[in-house]
Amino acid sequence: MKWTLLVLGSVCLLDLVENSFVHGKRNARTVTFSRTGRGQSRRRRDSWTTGQVRFTECKTPLSAKDRELLLSHTHETGFHGDDGSSFTLTWAGNGTGIIFVLSTISVPSDSFYEGGSSRLYRSQDYGKSFHDVSRAINNTFLNSYFGISAGHGNPQPVILTANLPFTKAPGGKIFTSMDAGLTFRSVQLQFHPAQAIQFSLQDPKYLVVISIDDGLWLSEDFGNNWSKVHEGVHTFTWGSENTLFFSSSPNGTVEAARRGELILRRTCDFGKTFDTIAENIFSFGHIGGFLFTSVMEKLGSPRVIYVSTDQGAHFKRAQLPSATTEQFYSVLDGDEDMIFMHVDNPGEDTYYGTVYASDEQGILYSKSLERHLFGGEAKSDFTNITSLRGVYLTNILEEDGCIRSVISFNRGGRWRYLKKPENVDCPDMSKKCNLHIHGEHSHFSGVTPMTPRSEPTAIGLVIGHGSVGDSISAARPDVYVSRDGGYTWWGTLRGPHHYSILDSGGLIVAVEARRDRGISSIKFSTDEGQCWKTFNFTDHPFFLAGLASEPSSRTMNISIFGYRLDDNHQPMWVAVTIDFEHLLTRECNDQDYLTWLAHSDYNSDPKTDGCLLGYKETFRRLKKLSACRNGRGYVVSRQPCICTSEDYMCDYGFYWHENSSACLPQPDFLNQTQDFCLNVDLQTTGYRRIPGDKCKGSFSPPRNEEAFQKLCGNVNSSTSSSSQTEIPPAILALIVVCSCAGVIGLVTIAAFMITSRRINCGQRSPEYNFSVLQIQEDDLSVNNESTPNGFQVQEDSDDVSSIKQ
Repeated sequence: MKWTLLVLGSVCLLDLVENSFVHGKRNARTVTFSRTGRGQSRRRRDSWTTGQVRFTECKTPLSAKDRELLLSHTHETGFHGDDGSSFTLTWAGNGTGIIFVLSTISVPSDSFYEGGSSRLYRSQDYGKSFHDVSRAINNTFLNSYFGISAGHGNPQPVILTANLPFTKAPGGKIFTSMDAGLTFRSVQLQFHPAQAIQFSLQDPKYLVVISIDDGLWLSEDFGNNWSKVHEGVHTFTWGSENTLFFSSSPNGTVEAARRGELILRRTCDFGKTFDTIAENIFSFGHIGGFLFTSVMEKLGSPRVIYVSTDQGAHFKRAQLPSATTEQFYSVLDGDEDMIFMHVDNPGEDTYYGTVYASDEQGILYSKSLERHLFGGEAKSDFTNITSLRGVYLTNILEEDGCIRSVISFNRGGRWRYLKKPENVDCPDMSKKCNLHIHGEHSHFSGVTPMTPRSEPTAIGLVIGHGSVGDSISAARPDVYVSRDGGYTWWGTLRGPHHYSILDSGGLIVAVEARRDRGISSIKFSTDEGQCWKTFNFTDHPFFLAGLASEPSSRTMNISIFGYRLDDNHQPMWVAVTIDFEHLLTRECNDQDYLTWLAHSDYNSDPKTDGCLLGYKETFRRLKKLSACRNGRGYVVSRQPCICTSEDYMCDYGFYWHENSSACLPQPDFLNQTQDFCLNVDLQTTGYRRIPGDKCKGSFSPPRNEEAFQKLCGNVNSSTSSSSQTEIPPAILALIVVCSCAGVIGLVTIAAFMITSRRINCGQRSPEYNFSVLQIQEDDLSVNNESTPNGFQVQEDSDDVSSIKQ
């Protein structure tokens, strides 16, 4: 999920988007298709500028036998008489094959039933057949934005939220099912939900939701009974072990969020008792093992960020460069070990900033990447390549105005340009010939139909749109694939495509993205994108809306959704599901695999080759020519590594200079870090081990006394001792007292579209000015208001929230 907070001086605009696929992470439950290109005209690109094609797409013929086999396992469903303008698909459970499809009606904006459900469909065979189950809920209209909530566990819990007029009904209505939608039970509520009902991460029978009057309601018996546990609630999020965090306004306080007077509270017993863990906050969020708050320490001061790693028992102030009212912070990614934070560059309309990586406590931040692209539309290309440990991919805006792709293989410790694909020639006039991958910016503007894709079970596999040359291009993009986590690449498909990874990488499917005519064929590859076969799945082409497959990438079924004109010349939704399981019937055996050492460059010391973050991993991977059922990737061995310089990153206040092999003091930190030097009971060497690194041995980076003197000056131990507070010295080693500007200021969003000028080299247009605190994580937190078109507006809060797009 993606979480975005835009702050306009004292007024806050929440641009809240829950994407199906974000930064390499996919929403495991829900995806929405629209007949109008997601309903956003900015995504319409009826033509591309044409670039010179520099590779040949490898094609192999499909035998007549295989064609007939696939045809016999191709299932087409026409949703006759359904005039819904969009379909929202939700999977119930993993590996169940159960799909719910909510069809949405387009109605005038002043109608109460805006976005109401016209029909509800259910499939229990991976989309091979659909049944209209609207009668099971008495044909009740469902909320189009959060009408279906599916939890985890067995049996699979499902909750449907009705769309009832709150002006006429005293409370809302939900339908609950504990058998994945075979039967539903109607429950009348005392309140009207303002958002999707959220399941506890530990036990799906515990539910929580915010009502339209800002009440926090909780159920301990899967929605049969509800109790109001608090009032004036703005946002909430589940923590570990059924801990619930929420922000609320003090009694009688008006516009508390705008003034930063919210209270952050915690309950560990489902609302029976509460703890106040922070006051005077603007917003909060939870990602990985870290709890964030944005706090005004004193009246009129800028906001600062505090972080807790113990469920809010203690907070420490994060040490980052200050941000003026024209700047912003953004949490790009995080887990239990560390956080990546983007800090906008000073100045108006810069479109770039610096990425910082935290320590294990989320307090001290080291510079990881400069000139990181982050446009005014609040989109970042920062992508976690989940198919290989430690890999991140993003784009930078260089001083010459060009956008270029960079990749890190050790969690942001070092960044490098992507290599040119082996089968692609460089443009004639190219000076820096590299591969550049399109990310969220390009997807948002319609340059590409999809963002880069990787899956944890498809070891080393990455697929995405890109271009080869000096910089990223808005010309017609092609599809590239990597088998080794981004070290090497291969040009695989010409032109833009929709694609999906199946069978743990043993099968990749793709459909050409065409807006000018219908599609009738699908391409598939059993050799990780080296060559493709084409299968014509219908004699009646239809316009493509998108692809859908069950989460986890282990499935062998792919559903193609689109629409065509029916016999009455009205748009009709069509779903075609192809089951490849019967094509790849042979189970893979030992002869189908080879041994592969991840992160190997084949030129280094065998003792350290493949070592990353403290250990090396060897996998069994399919051979290119092995056409069999893969099922999953196999870890053969995991060996510990001795510590080397590759296990260290620059410490707080230091950075890697591109022309140096050592950590150097950050110039902007000089003479501004005295509090750090006074309160930290150590002399930094300029290096620290990368969080989560498990290397063994006594390697120590070179002590840089001169660098420390440049950073801290002539600070002696007695001065440092006299500056100690009552906090224990062990904690003081992690705390810095230098100020960290908060996120406040005037923001103007002048446009929502990245034109080709924003992507082509040296042609940026000054269109954006905004301030943002963005936190990204699945099920991060939930807000209490929603508006049409996938956006939320709440003038009195800068809370982190979400809504389905």
